[in-house]
Amino acid sequence: MSEDRRAEGQPDQSPWDMASGAFIAWRAGDAGAVDELVAAMTPVLWHVVRAYGHDRQSAEDVIQATWLGFVRLHQTIEDPKAVASWLITSARRGAAAHARTARRAAPVEDETLHAVLPDAESAEAIAQRDDEAARLWGAVASVDERCRKLLRVVAFMDRPDYQSLSQELDMPVGSIGPTRARCLAKVRSALMRGGER
Repeated sequence: MSEDRRAEGQPDQSPWDMASGAFIAWRAGDAGAVDELVAAMTPVLWHVVRAYGHDRQSAEDVIQATWLGFVRLHQTIEDPKAVASWLITSARRGAAAHARTARRAAPVEDETLHAVLPDAESAEAIAQRDDEAARLWGAVASVDERCRKLLRVVAFMDRPDYQSLSQELDMPVGSIGPTRARCLAKVRSALMRGGER
């Protein structure tokens, strides 16, 4: 602000009036008036931007961008009384845009992510389980038909009916247990060899 305007000073002048006066003076060629405009409006812009929850660094970035935009576009402000509104609106839009960008880029802690994701088995666990199942059934496929039938029945029934199993496999009831043990030993051997036939 020029010395004349400062001497005329109106200590109770609002930042809006100070901004308008400084803007008029700057447009009239008073190069120092832009400093007065910045001094009058930066605290206001600071409050506007901080209301969006930005930290100090982000708020400074937004305010700096607001002032750069003002320097670039000040000719578009036709009414000097609108300069404060123009700056506030620009700062508010910049703060909102910066907040949207920050939300998209904000990293999320694993614990936070885990709380919102459905419980699901990890891809590694599924792959390991599928691999084990494939190797086991590959080993079962490598033994003879009689063992495969017996093991399938035993594997999928809690308490197999040994009488029915005896008739189905044409095997005495008393030999089902020892035969199952021999079949399991064959499967174990096949697994040790890598499930090869």
